[in-house]
Amino acid sequence: MIGIYPGTFDPITLGHLDIIKRAKKVVDTLIVAVGNNPSKKTTFDLETRMNMIRDSIGTCKNIEVISFSGLLVDAAKDNGADIIIRGLRAISDYESESQMAIVNRALNPDVDTMILVSGHEYSFISSSLIKEIAIFGGDISEFVPEPVLKQIELAESKKKKG
Repeated sequence: MIGIYPGTFDPITLGHLDIIKRAKKVVDTLIVAVGNNPSKKTTFDLETRMNMIRDSIGTCKNIEVISFSGLLVDAAKDNGADIIIRGLRAISDYESESQMAIVNRALNPDVDTMILVSGHEYSFISSSLIKEIAIFGGDISEFVPEPVLKQIELAESKKKKG
C-alpha cells in the first residue's frame, strides 16, 4: 500500500514528523508530498522545504519526498497512492479535514483518507505559530527538527547582513 502525506510544510515541525513516523508503519511506501501553490505565500521556497524534510527524516527506505501542484487526488493517482494520510491536531481541525476527505473521495473514489490524531505533545504546534515565534526571536527548538533550526538561523543571518 502506498500512502501520500500532503502539506505545505513551511516549515516541517515535530508534529509533522510524528505523523510521518507513525504513517510509515501503516503503509509500504509513504510519499511526503510538498504542495507548490503559487498563490500561497510561503516563507521557504519549494526546494528548501523539500530539503528540510529530507534532512529531518534521514534515510528511511520507505519514504519519498516529492512536490506537487494542482489537485492532491491527481498527485495521488500519478504516484500510485492508495490512501491520503492527514494529521489531526484538535477537534477544530476535524471539520475541514472531513470536508477535504469527502471531496477527495468524490474526485477519486479509488483513494481513501486516513486521519492520524496528533500526539498530545504536538497538538498545539503549527507552522504558522512556529514562524511567528521565530520572527519575534523566541526559542522554537522544542517544536522543529534541527535542519529547520539551521535554515531559520541561516535566513536570520542573511537578513542581518543584507
